[in-house]
Amino acid sequence: MRSTYSTAYSHIYTILSIIALLALWQAGSYWISDQLLPSPVTVLERLLDEIATNTLFYHTGITLLRVIISFSIAMAIGITIGLLMGSNKKLNLLLDPWLLFFLNIPALVIIILAYIWAGLTEVAAITAVAINKIPNVVVTIREGVRTLDPQIQHMAKIFRLKPAQRLRHIVIPQLLPYIAIAARSGIALIWKIVLVVELLGRSNGVGFQLYLYFQLFDIASIIAWALTFIIIMQCVDYFILQPLENYANRWR
Repeated sequence: MRSTYSTAYSHIYTILSIIALLALWQAGSYWISDQLLPSPVTVLERLLDEIATNTLFYHTGITLLRVIISFSIAMAIGITIGLLMGSNKKLNLLLDPWLLFFLNIPALVIIILAYIWAGLTEVAAITAVAINKIPNVVVTIREGVRTLDPQIQHMAKIFRLKPAQRLRHIVIPQLLPYIAIAARSGIALIWKIVLVVELLGRSNGVGFQLYLYFQLFDIASIIAWALTFIIIMQCVDYFILQPLENYANRWR
């Protein structure tokens, strides 16, 4: 019963916070000017226009597809490398300088180099986004591997579990909280990088639309497109990633 009440209260506070934000936004639009800071009503009208022409669904769908592909590649490669580095000290020493290098190189540099080397192609765009995220996943998973219970590992040796069985029944269950953390932080980073990739070298997607309306100085459309994708990513986090994290931490 208490959990039900706490959930209800949390929803109420969320609604009140959104209302306060909209009220502050409306007041700012009134005091500054509707041209520099379009009101919520103006942005909503622009958003409805984009929906009516089907432009919103087309470009948002393309961006979402790029986010999903880049996210999947980054998670798969990052988890694999993180497992190897966390469980093998020699490999960790060998790859750690590489990891530090890619952690500190600016995302914009990777994007530009990918476009120069591979051309303004879809492969270059996806690769650039994935490379920017892989090091973060590796760090998170590597630290997770280092926290694995050695007694459980010893028990697996006693029962002579095969490597695949150890991975499935012992390693992955203990790493689920770290995988969930990497996923939530990853999706927040990847969609922002995807927009930059689209702005610099693609002819479609939300980033391309933002660049187009930037050239037209259409602030209302810029805010409308930004809000649309923010809402979508919030829904992904709330309905997919948060339940995944709760499931991974259910034992706590």
